[in-house]
Amino acid sequence: MSITNFTQKMAINLATETLVHASPILARAAPVRNAAIQVGAAYIRFAHNGVGVNSSPPPGVIADRAQFGAAILHTAERILANSLSKTVLRRAGNIVTQTITVDGRYQTARYRFFEKYGTYPPGFLTLSPGKTCNLSCVGCYASAGPTSEKLDWSTFDRIITEAKSLWGTFFFVISGGEPMAYRSEGKGILDAAKKHPDCFFMMYTNGTLIDDEVAERMASLGNITPAISVEGWRERTDERRGAGVFDKLLAGMDRLHRAGVPFGISLTATRDNFEEILSDDFIDFFFEQQGALYGWIFQYMPIGRSFTLDLMPTPQQRIWMRKRTWEIIRERKIFLADFWNSASLTDGCLAAGRTRGGGYLYIDWNGAVTPCVFVPYSPVNINDVFSKGETLIDVWSDPFFADIRSWQENYWQCRGNWLAPCINRDHHNDLLRIIAQREPDPIDENASKALLDPDYASGLEDYDQKYQELSGPIWEEHYLCAARSKHND
Repeated sequence: MSITNFTQKMAINLATETLVHASPILARAAPVRNAAIQVGAAYIRFAHNGVGVNSSPPPGVIADRAQFGAAILHTAERILANSLSKTVLRRAGNIVTQTITVDGRYQTARYRFFEKYGTYPPGFLTLSPGKTCNLSCVGCYASAGPTSEKLDWSTFDRIITEAKSLWGTFFFVISGGEPMAYRSEGKGILDAAKKHPDCFFMMYTNGTLIDDEVAERMASLGNITPAISVEGWRERTDERRGAGVFDKLLAGMDRLHRAGVPFGISLTATRDNFEEILSDDFIDFFFEQQGALYGWIFQYMPIGRSFTLDLMPTPQQRIWMRKRTWEIIRERKIFLADFWNSASLTDGCLAAGRTRGGGYLYIDWNGAVTPCVFVPYSPVNINDVFSKGETLIDVWSDPFFADIRSWQENYWQCRGNWLAPCINRDHHNDLLRIIAQREPDPIDENASKALLDPDYASGLEDYDQKYQELSGPIWEEHYLCAARSKHND
């Protein structure tokens, strides 16, 4: 390590420790807290020297990102105000400043990948190491429940290790099944967070298995945050997830809050609950009273157990959700992202490890690798890859994923409508064409049925057309043509 890097590292260690020990003061003193946030924002802008994509986003996209950036800074202020665990603050500071900006491992791996392949590696991975779940929710995308299907710990651990070294990936999303129910070789999700302290993990969980011991251990680890699934108020959540689940997840949130663990919420939007989960009362309750720091919205996708097109938000409802979500972001400065309506923040679709960086791949409990959680077709199995002595590079290189990346790149170059980013929901014919050419395997019986069902295909194609008719003019007027974006209508 050079003297300059050593000096930088020492200075950042000192700054991190100062922030950690000053956190009680920052929690009480709003002016000091605001000043700290502005200094942090300035430092990030100055220090970040990672690989970037030379591009000029449409003007409306720039406006969206400015509004969401304000929400991120406000969320950072809320983090300091919430008196998080000192270990959480210390770990986050170390991961962001040392791993990404000082030690350079992140940039080095990405540069090395780019020099060899001419494109960028996936920015993160979503892993579902186990299908086991203590609940049996109606319409579960994973068809999870009382099953023993899982990745071996050694395989799970190797995936994380290779993603770090080969791709420069240090962020992992854990799904399921119920992640807290995963056990292999005597280890679970929190053991993965302990073994990889240079990584950050976000875990989608039903929240019912978070007891005091689990919350305290998360606080002591400092590099894992739960996103707790909520369907709406008590009646709607219990209707889908089981009697008493709403009260149990609230108890889990309380334990996390008292332990100083940052957490968020995960919302599945359907045509029945979309107004409920975006109401002022609901947002106030979970973000202001319960202390959630972020929220993810997943519009119901017709995959998994008892899949049906009848639960998808209609094209008209989806347009309303976009308007309402951006109102909350702009007016309340709350970190709330919709994986379809917020695609202006991500340059469109993230599936298949996207050429321009920031994309991801999904690996499930059986080792099936798919373009994303909501495209349940797999050309390759990670267990087979590792048994042949191959690596994640070979997974990424598969022609099925490469074809999807090519589709994304063409869509980007043509300034395609990013309000309709999804290759499954919004461009189903294109997905079927690639599937017919590459013949990936459906990951389960439900995926196979969907692929062979002509009504399923025609229903999604009809949805695509109707939604494009509504969203296309908004994309043209408020994103491509606007000198300034005042597009929240």
